[in-house]
Amino acid sequence: MRFRWFVVLGLVSAAVLFATVVRDRAPMRAEFCVADVGDTRAQLDLEQGRWAALIAAIAQQRGLPPRATTIAIATAFQESKIHNIDYGDRDSVGLFQQRPSQGWGTAAQIMDPHHAIGEFYDALVKVDGYETMVINDAAQLVQRSGFPEAYAQHEDYARALASSLRGYSPAAFTCQVNPGGSGSTTAVVDDVRQAFGDITVVRNGDDASYPLSGRPADIEARGWAIAQYLVGQAAFLGISEVTFDGYRWTAVDSDQGWEKGAVPRSTTVRVSTN
Repeated sequence: MRFRWFVVLGLVSAAVLFATVVRDRAPMRAEFCVADVGDTRAQLDLEQGRWAALIAAIAQQRGLPPRATTIAIATAFQESKIHNIDYGDRDSVGLFQQRPSQGWGTAAQIMDPHHAIGEFYDALVKVDGYETMVINDAAQLVQRSGFPEAYAQHEDYARALASSLRGYSPAAFTCQVNPGGSGSTTAVVDDVRQAFGDITVVRNGDDASYPLSGRPADIEARGWAIAQYLVGQAAFLGISEVTFDGYRWTAVDSDQGWEKGAVPRSTTVRVSTN
């Protein structure tokens, strides 16, 4: 009997070991973000998705129109491919390749995306008529680039990203990620506050909720702007789940995108890091 018992234990241990090895050797998913709006599919890497989402959030915090977001994203595409790089032509650095010698701030300041995005918008709103101007021309008046027509090639992607990340194309922006360790609710709340300003938040352990009020159309746009922003930051903040308006995104099933009808409809954006 004792021999049989050892055999059983050995078989169980071998099965557990095999399952662990298979799990650990499971192929990693390709990681990317994508905005599907109309006929345009704008695919980005995770860093691009992170900063595009922040560009949209800061525009919303400042009360700027979606066109400002489109102009900013098209500009960042051309200048840095929406990567926060610490090199460039002469002393240019950051998302928009701004130059300390041209008054955009110190190199360290420009490398802070919040500062760089804010400086870009400060300059953009000084362009008379930018709201109706050709996107390429508005970008050029801010940047004064040696390639004045280059921004136009990024307009389609920029429009799709602005439409989704500002909340006017619901459930259109998603990211496919490989789930990692748990994040921090405090870090998520602090990040959202920096991006959107002081908005109402309720914390409960590993979860945070953003209850919204106002006109239904405004709630929908603001809610989707926050929800899709959170998905854009998920890989960097350890976010495991985001829900809004009857849709759910999870890191584990992120290859499925937003799942419609997975949760009851609600005017509250919920995010979890557990």
